[in-house]
Amino acid sequence: MSNQMFCFQCEQTAGCTGCTGAAGVCGKSAKTAKLQDQLTGALIGLAKTCEGNTPTEDTTKLMIEGLFTTITNVSFHDETLQALIDKVHGEKNRIAPNCANCAAPCGNTDDYDVENIWNADEDIRSLKSLILFGIRGMAAYAYHAMVLGYRDSDVEFFLYKALATLSFDYGMEDLLPIVLELGKVNLKCMELFRGELSDFSNLYSG
Repeated sequence: MSNQMFCFQCEQTAGCTGCTGAAGVCGKSAKTAKLQDQLTGALIGLAKTCEGNTPTEDTTKLMIEGLFTTITNVSFHDETLQALIDKVHGEKNRIAPNCANCAAPCGNTDDYDVENIWNADEDIRSLKSLILFGIRGMAAYAYHAMVLGYRDSDVEFFLYKALATLSFDYGMEDLLPIVLELGKVNLKCMELFRGELSDFSNLYSG
């Protein structure tokens, strides 16, 4: 139903199980929740497009910005979400222009339906949600660090890898190593953020 939502991304979630209905506890509407899911699905399609094509710096910036925008309570501006969805589609078509006109489309780079995650087996849903919410949080740190010129190729590569992983029909034995890798890469991302904080400290102590 168009007036229904499902979100369990934050600690405010209703009944500690998930917000459903027309709006979440935080005030996010069902429309906004669906747009955030659509943006996530478009980013997954973009990540899979980049598996056989080299992303540019602008591609990576867009991917990080898009993930950051889907974090809880960061953006409830529907027009911004739709603009980012359109931008992701445009970047995907730029990277792989032949996909749009393919006579026998494989569907590999199509937008992913995130509801497949919400409706998955409980264990798979839990692991994929952990990966998704983890890279959203990582992207928030990576975005702020990137603004000040701090980047890490391992962090950026993992964001692409993790996004693509969400669309694969993986079992627990395949997803658990990704979850463990998420923790390791997140520490590297936090190191970038420490560099950013150090810059601020030097700025105000000088």
